[in-house]
Amino acid sequence: MADDGAGGKRMGNENPDGNENGTGNGGGTGGRGKGKGTGTGNGGPENGHAEPGLKADAIGFLDALVIGLNSTSPAYSLAAVLGPIVALVGIYAPGVMLASFVPMLLIAAAFYYLNKVDQDCGTTFSWVTRAMGPWAGWLGGWAITMTGVLVIGSLADVAVHFGLLAAGLDNWAANDVIRQTLTVVVILVMTAICVIGTELSAHLQDILILAQVFFLLAFAVVAIYRVYAGTSTLDSIEPSLSWLNPFGAGGAALTGGLLLGVFIYWGWESAVNLTEEVENSATAPGKAGIWSTVVLLVTYLSVGFAVVGYAGTAFLAENAGEEEAIFAVLAHEVMGGWDWMVLLAVCTSALASTQTTIIPASRTALSMARRHALPPALAHIHHRFRTPDVSTWWVAGIAIGWYLVVNQISENALLDSLTALSLLIAFYYALTGLACAVYYRRHLLESAHNFFLIGLGPVLGAGLLGWLLVESIGDMSDPENSASGVSWFGLGPPLVIGIAIAVAGVLVMGYWRLRDHTFWQERPGVADPDLVHGVHGVRGVRGGKN
Repeated sequence: MADDGAGGKRMGNENPDGNENGTGNGGGTGGRGKGKGTGTGNGGPENGHAEPGLKADAIGFLDALVIGLNSTSPAYSLAAVLGPIVALVGIYAPGVMLASFVPMLLIAAAFYYLNKVDQDCGTTFSWVTRAMGPWAGWLGGWAITMTGVLVIGSLADVAVHFGLLAAGLDNWAANDVIRQTLTVVVILVMTAICVIGTELSAHLQDILILAQVFFLLAFAVVAIYRVYAGTSTLDSIEPSLSWLNPFGAGGAALTGGLLLGVFIYWGWESAVNLTEEVENSATAPGKAGIWSTVVLLVTYLSVGFAVVGYAGTAFLAENAGEEEAIFAVLAHEVMGGWDWMVLLAVCTSALASTQTTIIPASRTALSMARRHALPPALAHIHHRFRTPDVSTWWVAGIAIGWYLVVNQISENALLDSLTALSLLIAFYYALTGLACAVYYRRHLLESAHNFFLIGLGPVLGAGLLGWLLVESIGDMSDPENSASGVSWFGLGPPLVIGIAIAVAGVLVMGYWRLRDHTFWQERPGVADPDLVHGVHGVRGVRGGKN
């Protein structure tokens, strides 16, 4: 461990030849903030004063768990994906959701072990940079930031739409001007809450997750009861454990189902993006990420069994293209006059996810900026609220612009941009899995635990996601598979959007490399043995306390 000259100790980052990496954290995050906070890196020796860091110990494990859950938007994810999965695999939809859980759990393990040795809010960006170098790390950070930009507007739109339906304002929900105006207002309000403080964000998330889980469980219990009571209004099927067999519908159907199913788990890592603001930051955020995936699995299987059992496969397949079919039409079938509860569940789901999706994008931008991978102004921390106000508002502003512009093209164009998310998600998840094994490479043979959970597991998860990435590219190349059904340059719009985002990232990276070469002086290293083995109670980057 080396003294960084700015207070405390910085992360010891060994080079492959056994020497310690002198670049530390690039932007000098170690111990420059107040208390245990992490410095932003745009203060420091060169301008003679320290900048405030993110507010340490602002939230606990349960708050992080709730934020991880809400980031996935469980109710909306089910509404959007369950129908299409059933159309592909029929009654084996729960099995596909179970199989989709496997790569997510393996990547969640990678997040846990990487966070254990590097508590950086930039997560994938920081870890991949340390393990594989600045070029790969920058692209990983870009992918995370752009997923937020692409999806925030859509989530807010869903929250507004289902909220209006729950309130009986169907005409307002069908009016594009009213809906889009309210969507922008929701984004601005959620962004303001993120800036005002992590504690306020966490308290709001607690309320939203309780409402969402209660409404979902009420829906599932009533649906299952009516199946066994024989009072279903549709072609019900009595649930069976055989539905958990992901191979029941055949290999081709399983591949298509996995392409949909694996991404209903996306978002749990928001808990880890808050690592510098969570108590017991070396372990609690990573555990929150892992437990988030487990809770999601239970939730998805419960609701999946209830929906497939009550409605049968024919209804779900026929309505696969209508997101409202499951949690609007079906809600009325199951709950009668209480269907507003289910609509409100989708509304709170999307509302919570709108807020929590801002977190990884803004924290990643902060981490990149304080290490000079992006303009240092984005690393500004609000002196009172101790949150990354500049990067948060920038993410929200770009997301609003994207939402409004793409909506002017067509609603299908917005859906195509969301489909392109799968490419970015698979890319940075797979990159993180590989980075875990590479960064821990000197410790993988120390025990069976290390080999399987830190090495083989994350690499296997990365391989599965890499395979899904290739399959997604092939699927998206056909314009007929897109929401709009039109051809852009001979390819499907989602693939063109994904390629455009990748090219834009390379161009921005190249431009900033010419403007400021600081970040690109960092070199790959390996995990500090003291941090791996917990020597001296070292907590890595965050606070630098030994």
